[in-house]
Amino acid sequence: MFKNMIREIEKISKQQTISIPVKADKDGCIDKECPVEDCCFGFKVNETDWANLFKDEAVYCPQCGHVAPSKSWWTKEQIKEAKKQAFNFVKYQVGNALSLGAKDFNRQPQNGFITFKLKVNGVQSRYVILPIEAQEAMEQKIVCNQCNARFSVIGAAFFCPCCGHNSVERMFDQTLEKVVSKLNITDKFKAVLDDSGQKDEAVITCQSIIETCLSDCVTAFQFFCEKKYQTPVGEKKISSQSFQRIDFGSSAWKKVLGQGYEDWITKEECSELNILFQRRHLLQHCNGIVDEKYLEKTGDQKYRLGQRIVVSKNDVEKLLFIIKMLASNIRLMTGTSSLT
Repeated sequence: MFKNMIREIEKISKQQTISIPVKADKDGCIDKECPVEDCCFGFKVNETDWANLFKDEAVYCPQCGHVAPSKSWWTKEQIKEAKKQAFNFVKYQVGNALSLGAKDFNRQPQNGFITFKLKVNGVQSRYVILPIEAQEAMEQKIVCNQCNARFSVIGAAFFCPCCGHNSVERMFDQTLEKVVSKLNITDKFKAVLDDSGQKDEAVITCQSIIETCLSDCVTAFQFFCEKKYQTPVGEKKISSQSFQRIDFGSSAWKKVLGQGYEDWITKEECSELNILFQRRHLLQHCNGIVDEKYLEKTGDQKYRLGQRIVVSKNDVEKLLFIIKMLASNIRLMTGTSSLT
């Protein structure tokens, strides 16, 4: 009776894998997820590119840059569904073996006083492994400008999952997009806190968000310039954070491109840029308290020594406009005026 079941169990034990297909979404992309527990960033890759461009030994998380073999990137939902289907498939195979064994037993002649018949209930006549359904398509679609791999994300993506390329231009754009998003929620956030009777917390928290936005803008522009700037042959490589100094940055670009900040923005905007960069410096190193160096470098007559600067949404919006204008000209003159 149990020969068929034993034979089927032996067959299953020798079978190394049970293949369960994964369905692509309407855009032809399949779901992936970062295996790092603190990240778990979800993204999608083009199914054809996954087969033809991606390497088995290394796939990169678009969010944190973690590197792991291609087999490590299944989503939690895919793993859960795969385990469920594999269990049900094995259950079907064992049940089918029991059913066949019972039929063989029942076909054997029984001449004794007592006869037996065996019946196995709950066995499916057929079991079909179904493809794991895809999650909804993601709107932000990206093509790597290094390897041409196609992928999509929700939120920010700093690394190509196929080759690991870190696009400084994409990082710059996405940082500024996050700044805009944070600015847009401050009024709503303040209203919620006000309604809950937390007026002091509302003012402090929203001001902190705005100050962080100013810092994010400066850091993003500095990093963008550092990575885009090519030091002329024979000259010493510029030091880190050099592009936080407006005069230096303008002169550096003029040396390699023939034009500097004053060629791309107005004199008033150059002055505003310098003031806002210096205010960010105060926030980072002096808790926002005006010192003599600030007054000397900016000529800012709005503040006197010892005051604390106040950063407004309008300040951040001005800085966003100016650095976008500068970055646009740098891209244009370095041959990368558009993003892929």
